[in-house]
Amino acid sequence: MRDPDFTLSAGPVTATPRVLAALGSPIVYHYDPAFIERFRATERKLAQVFLTENDVLLMQGEAVLGLEAAARGLVQPGTKVLNLVQGVFGKGMGYWLKDFGAELHELEVAYNDAVDPADVERYLDDTPGIELVTVVHSETPSGTVCDVSAIGPIAHARGALTLVDCVSSLGGIAFETDAWQLDVCVAGAQKCLGGPPGMSLMTVSETAWERIGANPAAPRASFLSMLDWKEQWIDGEKFPFTPSVVDMHGIEACCDELLEEGLDASIARHSLAAKACRAGVRAMELDLWPRSEEVTADCVTAIAVPDGLTDIQVRGHCRERYGVMISSGQGAGNLVRIGHMGPTASSMYPVAGLAAVGRTFADLGASVKLGDGLDAALEVLSQTAVRVA
Repeated sequence: MRDPDFTLSAGPVTATPRVLAALGSPIVYHYDPAFIERFRATERKLAQVFLTENDVLLMQGEAVLGLEAAARGLVQPGTKVLNLVQGVFGKGMGYWLKDFGAELHELEVAYNDAVDPADVERYLDDTPGIELVTVVHSETPSGTVCDVSAIGPIAHARGALTLVDCVSSLGGIAFETDAWQLDVCVAGAQKCLGGPPGMSLMTVSETAWERIGANPAAPRASFLSMLDWKEQWIDGEKFPFTPSVVDMHGIEACCDELLEEGLDASIARHSLAAKACRAGVRAMELDLWPRSEEVTADCVTAIAVPDGLTDIQVRGHCRERYGVMISSGQGAGNLVRIGHMGPTASSMYPVAGLAAVGRTFADLGASVKLGDGLDAALEVLSQTAVRVA
């Protein structure tokens, strides 16, 4: 099978030539002074992206590793945790927490909705002793976003730490670690940053480090050990094990591109692509998966699959007939997603995605106003010119 002409998935996303060139850099000794300086410089650049003065931690392994490492580090048997569930990844965190011995409390909403910060506040006030709040900022499978800017201060004021999955949002949706009083945040490079999927990008507050250090259940001498990285590398000069020098070069390159463009400009670019895509879906008289505009994420557009069709049919036809790779809902429901992250949150990528998906629905027998949808998307794009730096 040939490669797709357009990869408009929910990640990994298409990378720019600059990132691809960096990934092709020579493999060097990880204790070469030049590599050590680049590793430290990349940490500093990521701190600017996270908008934090906390420690930045680069763990080797896709972001799921960082999320598990953080959960294991913060939780021991009996820890009271409030897990906020509005999608597949929030639900998965709950399974982990229970497995790690947490006393699990959950606030759960439908997977086309978002948890209300007011409900979080009430729950914490009514349930003394919650030590940790876990939340997914952008539930990529559902195309929804949660108001972490409000939830962070609510948890902080009540003495609870926060563990935030911002895997798909960092760099493309507003995210302010320090201003929102967040403790442990875990991101991936393969989403809005447009980088490689081989590392967990993390930031950790001093309070979180204290909690992890006092936890006898926190991993040690393990691939999942945050403490090994803190003690040996962040506060020392030794890597716990050999880092992926290739992935690090790619991370630095995508950070450089983002910082040169400007964080605000990148967020505006992702917002414009998302508005164009959503306008196109509505004009085609298709249904968006999120229940309202207020809870839609700007990294993907989630579209409910019309009755009588399945996401498998739609994705297969879209790729085979039109050369466009899109994503499923990964268990969130019968939906498909057009990704607009990193390089694909620009130019005509949203229009290409809409054209392929809309025509696919029509080919499979659904009623679609394809021309109206493309006109609506182009109208949004024509109103504001946001260019990649």
